[in-house]
Formats: sequence, structure tokens, C-alpha cells
Amino acid sequence: MPSEFLVPRQVYLASGIHIGMKQKFKHMKPFIYKVRPDGLAVMNLQMIDTRIRTAAKFLSRMKNIVIVSRKNIAHAAVEKFAEIVGGHVIKGRFMPGTFTNPNYKNFYEADAVMIVDSTYDYQALKEATTARVPLIAICGTSNDTNGVDFIIPANNKSAKALATLFWILARETLKERGELKSNEDFKYKISDFMKEGAFGAEMDMSETPEELDEEETGRSAVRRTRSRTSRMRAYPKKPAEIEEEKSEQQAEKNEQPADQTAQEDQTAQTEKITEKTDQTEQA
Repeated sequence: MPSEFLVPRQVYLASGIHIGMKQKFKHMKPFIYKVRPDGLAVMNLQMIDTRIRTAAKFLSRMKNIVIVSRKNIAHAAVEKFAEIVGGHVIKGRFMPGTFTNPNYKNFYEADAVMIVDSTYDYQALKEATTARVPLIAICGTSNDTNGVDFIIPANNKSAKALATLFWILARETLKERGELKSNEDFKYKISDFMKEGAFGAEMDMSETPEELDEEETGRSAVRRTRSRTSRMRAYPKKPAEIEEEKSEQQAEKNEQPADQTAQEDQTAQTEKITEKTDQTEQA
């Protein structure tokens, strides 16, 4: 029986793209397939696949695409994606005014913006919203989705998961543009979207059984979480840093709309992106 996915199911499972966190925001709950006994969320592979497909259709019709990521683990993936589809990359710190101040030397007028993490890339999210630029975000279960127009549910805390996602998205975007006739014509590999030596080279499909859904990928996510917690305990924050963080969080909270209004706006924008894609297909 042929696969309904854009790639074999084992490729998704081996990348850990479906692994979430124990923290689960309410707007991400529709994308959760189940919660493991240890509390770790597992996202729905079919919804991940469908959202990547829709995002590719939308991005294929955009001229000035900007991909933003402050996370080091995503830099190789976003650079390769931008190289293939002809996008513009903003790595590291996102400077205020990039989308909203025409007098800023690095001002960029985008047709569509894609961010890797709505928490790390909040400044880009906020400016895209202000500039009324459609915004696509890769969101894990612990991400707040306020201000996001279109969510791609996925593990955005793994280099391999992000490399797999952007590899598929790049291929599907080219196919939607008519620049690629078949998957076989796509010359790039998942390893091209990762830093050299990161998490090994090519995936060996003989070692990626479906049991990875429940075992290795989940354990890796838990180990990373424990490692971050240990570092936080070893280097506690100073009182001044805590107060500064509280002030920033309060300022962001005051800027964000109420949950109900945000959810309505998000739903409306998602429908617009999907409707625009469908209308173009029919034409």
C-alpha cells in the first residue's frame, strides 16, 4: 500500500519530528496525538505532513520569503532552505525595525515570514504582525502560538527534526513551482541541511523501525531537557537578571492580545492562507 505521507513514515519517526514536550499550550493540543505515560507529548504525524504540504503550496507563490531563526541548531537548515528556494535568511539576534522601519539600513520588505520558534523568534513574530506580513511558525507543544498565522506542528528543539522538515519543505516548494518534476530529481539529502557531523550522517533505514516513536527519540528529548535543567541549577540567575526578565515578560504580556481575540485572529489568518492556496490551485 503506497504511503500517504510526503516521505516514508520511518523517515519522520527517525528524525523525532513528532516528539513534543511535557509542557503543552492549549492552542497546540489539537496537534497532539497522545501523551506518553511519562507525560511527554507525541504530535500527530498526519497533521505534521499536511501542514508541511500546505505551507509549501503557500510559499511557492511568494516572492520575498524571509526565514528567521535565533537557534544555532537551525542555522544550517534555514540557510540551505533559503539557498534552494531563493529566500532571505536572518540568523541570530533579530534587530528591531527589520520589518517595520524603512529607515533602518537592514530593512526588508517581506511577502512571507517563517520562524523556527515563536519563543526565541518573538521579535520577528511581533514585527511581522505589525507589518501585516503572513507568518508561518514551527511550533512545539510548549510554544505560545499568539500572533502566528499558520502553525507547522513539529519538534523545533532537534537539529535532525528541523533538517528533515526543511528538506521536505524545500523539495515540495520546488515541485509546487514546477521547478522539480519528481522527488528523484531533488539532488539534496537531509544531511545537507545539518552541520557536518551533527547527529551522524545519512539515516540507515534498516535501523529506523517504527518503535523509535516510543523509544529512542523520546528518550533523547528527555535527556536534553534534563541537561538544560542541570545547567540552570549550576548557574542560578542573579536577582537583577530575574527582575529584568520579569519586566520583559510583563511588557510582552501587555503587548499581546487577549487569548480569545488572538485565537480568532489566528484562525482567520490560517483560513486565509489555506483559502489563498486553494483558490490559486483552482485557477
